[in-house]
Amino acid sequence: MSAPIALDPLARDNAAEGALLRAAGPAVAVELPGGVAAWAVTQHAAARDLLTDARLVKDAAHWVAFQRGEVPKTWPLIGLAVPGPSMVTTDGAEHRRLRALVAQAFTPRRVELMRPRVEEITRGLLDALAAGDRVVDLKSVFAFPLPMTVICSLLGVPESDHGHLRDLYERFFGIRPNPEGIQATIAGLNAFVNDLVAQRRSVPGDDLASVLLAADTEGGALSDAEAAATLRVIIAAGHETTVNLIGNAVRALLSHPDQLELVRSGKVGWDAVVEESLRWTPPTSNFLFRFTTEDVAVGGTVIPAGEPVLISYNAIGRDPAQHGVTAELFDITRDPIRHLSFGHGPHVCPGSPLARLEAGIALPALFERFPELQLAVPDEELRPSPSLVVNSLRELPVRLY
Repeated sequence: MSAPIALDPLARDNAAEGALLRAAGPAVAVELPGGVAAWAVTQHAAARDLLTDARLVKDAAHWVAFQRGEVPKTWPLIGLAVPGPSMVTTDGAEHRRLRALVAQAFTPRRVELMRPRVEEITRGLLDALAAGDRVVDLKSVFAFPLPMTVICSLLGVPESDHGHLRDLYERFFGIRPNPEGIQATIAGLNAFVNDLVAQRRSVPGDDLASVLLAADTEGGALSDAEAAATLRVIIAAGHETTVNLIGNAVRALLSHPDQLELVRSGKVGWDAVVEESLRWTPPTSNFLFRFTTEDVAVGGTVIPAGEPVLISYNAIGRDPAQHGVTAELFDITRDPIRHLSFGHGPHVCPGSPLARLEAGIALPALFERFPELQLAVPDEELRPSPSLVVNSLRELPVRLY
């Protein structure tokens, strides 16, 4: 077997890394920061199969290296690899029990009822932009506050906490060299959601957090630990994916003026922009982890039992076997071919309807309000966020007019 491919923790060129992984085969041995060994699934067909394969589970009890103590609890990505008891870390009946509560809140019908509120928040942010500076960091002043405000409104989290949450999650998803840093970040997130659970237990409201705590399932009501882990997942997935989706889509359009003209002229719809952005620059670079409960053959490679497996959306999104010989091109006119950027199978992202709604409102409103919008620096000078997990920019400087 060839040597593992070391993944770049600074994410300096996600597209090139995805191509390298994909060329190495459908399942590739990789090395993560700290020398942690894992396997990356790199091709669409293999990912689609494995995401529904019962031999891969979410329970870290099957991760042999972690159970042996070879992966310390201070590993920078431990909070993503081994999070608390939620729908992200369970399978089977327990997963269905925990997921059902969240999925009910994000059905397409219920999400559509949020449209007026999302439009209202979008208008307010654009009004503030129009009254401010000509050059702004669009990530900070638009792509971030829109989904954060929406998800926090649903949960009843006050605006005064949004900045604190952003700081915590940026550190949580990023790479930090000091082990104490990730432990402090996890402790901060736990303290926030634990306080939210305690507040809603004491004084319930009409928000989603109170609804989740009051719900009763076949397995009973959520415990405090389950509620806290579930809220942590909802806040993370409810804003981070959409922040990246909006930012990546704006960058793609501004660096491909021919594609921007197609959508501005009405020849192509904004839904096509959203889906092509999800495919071409998926909001999540790599999703950690599933664990093999037995040896699993993928193509000509066998992943041994007890190994961690990540899904490399960087590689999968541009797989020519799925998306054709033009897979490397950003092309909003391509035939709609199913991508996997929101996952697949039992763990497919339940919040994807909300992310699509928010991006589908935010993007046309932004370009309509600022028809002369352009990057304030050359595209090659934009800096990626240093993360193995999120596919994002540190900032997105644009000139509004």
